[in-house]
Order: sequence, then C-alpha cells, then structure tokens
Amino acid sequence: MFFPEAETPAPSQPVWAVGALCRAVAEALGEHFNPVAVRGEISGFTRAASGHCYFSLKDEAGQLRCAMFSRAAQQLDFNPREGDLVQARGRLTVYEPRGDLQLVVQFLARAGQGALFEQFLRRKEKLQTEGLFDAARKRAPPAMPRGIGLVTSPHAAALHDVLTALARRAPHLPVWFAPAPVQGEGAPAALIAALQKLYRIAQAEHSQKADSVYKTEARIDAILLVRGGGSIEDLWAFNDEPLARAIAASPVPVIVGVGHETDFTIADFVADLRAPTPTAAAELASLPRDALLAELQLRRERMARAVQDMLDAQAQRLDGAQQRLGRPSARLAGQRRLLDHLHQRLAHGAQLRRERALAHLARLQAAWPRAMRQALDAPSERLTRAGLRLSLLNPQLALARGYAWLSQPDGRPLTRAAQAHPGQPLTAQLTDGTLALAVERVNLQEG
Repeated sequence: MFFPEAETPAPSQPVWAVGALCRAVAEALGEHFNPVAVRGEISGFTRAASGHCYFSLKDEAGQLRCAMFSRAAQQLDFNPREGDLVQARGRLTVYEPRGDLQLVVQFLARAGQGALFEQFLRRKEKLQTEGLFDAARKRAPPAMPRGIGLVTSPHAAALHDVLTALARRAPHLPVWFAPAPVQGEGAPAALIAALQKLYRIAQAEHSQKADSVYKTEARIDAILLVRGGGSIEDLWAFNDEPLARAIAASPVPVIVGVGHETDFTIADFVADLRAPTPTAAAELASLPRDALLAELQLRRERMARAVQDMLDAQAQRLDGAQQRLGRPSARLAGQRRLLDHLHQRLAHGAQLRRERALAHLARLQAAWPRAMRQALDAPSERLTRAGLRLSLLNPQLALARGYAWLSQPDGRPLTRAAQAHPGQPLTAQLTDGTLALAVERVNLQEG
C-alpha cells in the first residue's frame, strides 16, 4: 500500500501548540471584527443554573454558537424562544476547549431594534476612521487630582453611587457637578452644554479674564461622564456624534462610566478611559484617602529617619573634630616643639653641608699639582711616541739591512720582475749611494 509522504513545514514556518493557535485566532477575530452584530433565528436556547444562556443563531446559509453570561442575561427585556428572530451584539471569539467559533453575546434584542445598532456601527466606524478612538490621543487621569467634574442626571442612581464612592475614598476632593438629562431627545445637547461648562472651569484657573462665575482657586483635573444601565434606546444619547466630538475636545481627561460592564457606547470608545460602572469611574479618578495618608505617613517617617541620620552623622563629625583639635595650648606647644626640631635639623644640615664642601676643596687642592704634571707630561709623551713610530717608517733603516731601491730611468720604482726586460738600465739606491745597472735576463717565479 502506498502512503503519500507528508509535507514537512518550511524551516521558517512556526509550529503552533493547539491552545496557542486558538488564542491567536481569537485575538485576530477580536481585532478585525469586534464588536460585532449579527441577526438570526434562535435555535436550541437553554439557560443554565448559573444564569448563563447558550443557543445558536442560524439562517438559511449558516449557524453560529452563542453564549450569553448571566450579567448580560439579566438585562434581557424579553424571554428568548425557539425560532425568535433576534439581533445580537457581542464579541466574536474561539472557545478553546473545543476550538469552536463562538459569539459572546453582550446585548440581545428582537430584530426590530437592529436599525439602531446598525446606526451605532456606522457611526463607530466613521469616528474610528477619523482617529477619535486612537490610543495615542488618550490621556491617563492624574494620580492625585485637585478637583473632579461630574456630569450626570441629578435624579440618577449613578450620582449617588459616584458621590458615595468619592466620599468614601477621597472626602477631601472637591466635586464640580454639572447636571444634565442622560436620555431623551434633548439629552445629547444638554450633556454637551454641561461638559463645556466644566471645560471653562478647567481652563479658567487663576484667569482674571474668566467670567466671575468660574473664578476659583480649585481646578478640575478630570471629568466623569456617567449614568446607569439600560436598553440601547436608553443609552442612545451617549452614541451621539457631536457629544463624541465634545468629549474628544476636552482639555482634561474624561472618564466615561455608562451602563453596566457589558454595555458599550460611542462615548466609551472616544473617552480617555472607560469604566465598567459609574462607581468604577469614581474609583479610577481618585486614590483612596487612606492610601494617601499612609503614603504621607511613610514619607514622614522616611524624612524623620533621614534627618535623624544626618544629625547623627554631623554629631559624629563634630566629636571627631573636637578630638583632633583638643586644647589650643597643647596644640600650640606641639607646634613649637616641631618648630624647634626643624630649626635644629636646619642648623645641623647647614653645618654638615659646609664641612663636606671644605673637605671636597681640600681634596681638590691636594690633587692639583699631580693633575698639572700629568697635564704637562701627557703631550711630551705623545710626541715621543709619534717620533718613534715615524722613525720606524724611515726607508734608510731597510736599506741598512741590505735592501736596495730599484728605479727605472723615468724614476718609477721597480717592484716586480715582470716590469723589467733584458738590457733595461736601472738605478739601485743603497744606504751610502747609487749603482747604475743593466738587466741581463729576467727570471720569473712560477705560480
């Protein structure tokens, strides 16, 4: 039987672990699709004891598994049934234990509510394309703000939740409240007006040109825009495009806490920071007073220790200086003894140097006559030696030993037999005279 050879992955191709691949696929889906809305018929709807709901959405072309957790299920305003035509909004992900594509539903409504959600998605895509959702333009709220601005309805439970949280965590923090309705036809314009009122306060710090209503020594360093949960219609004011642009134009960070954790609005995406609830927004805008006091106490203790350590070090330094200084009279006596010792060393050194100079002079005087004789005798001895060497070079000494100096008629010396020929006249110089000679024959030595 023939088994085709399996293709081996290229060296540069990564080999995924199953779980890691599922997570990567889920992240890719989230990045390119979420949040996503889908319309279809409910199939196989079940509600678990935990409150989580599981079902599928299907149409004539496909089917998608869905999970709706208890917190989102509690917001349902109808009882889903088999065959209901609905529109779901949520996050597309992968259920890793089975590798199944799954929609985590955050909002479920009958299909009649789909027009609003489609409008929401179009508006979200438009503002996202313009860059209003970019992370680069978002600012972190200050760790220790000097004042907080708050925009919500004066009749909303969110106002009580925020003020309670701030009173518990940071009772020292001033709150500037700008009331505005949070739902209804005129809500977006009222929310914009309330925000702009807080913007003027934030920008008018110590300004003499600001309107007297806004003159204050306090400052708004962050603004909370909050309301409680509700249906997509209830939260629709926070999907308003002018409101989104007003939030983006804020001079200080804006924290939006609208609805519950599963609710998303345009305001959430454009805000500097999204909080899952109004209470969470208050907590994100303020450090707990107890934590600030604990930090102050810690810094006080560190400062006290640093000051005490510095005082101890300076005290030790003073003790050391006192020990080195001692009594002034004793130190003066010591300096005098040192001065006397140095004076004695100086006198002894001068005497010793004088004695050494005198001894050296005496040695020079004793050596002077001999040096003069040697200086005078040396040229005479050199002249005598030169005369002896010159006398040794006298040719008369060689002639006296029996040698003769032969020269040709033109006076040139004859030093080799090959220079002579028979009959040639020569002159022989002897020690006492000359001889006239003639060459009879020439005998050359062999070799």
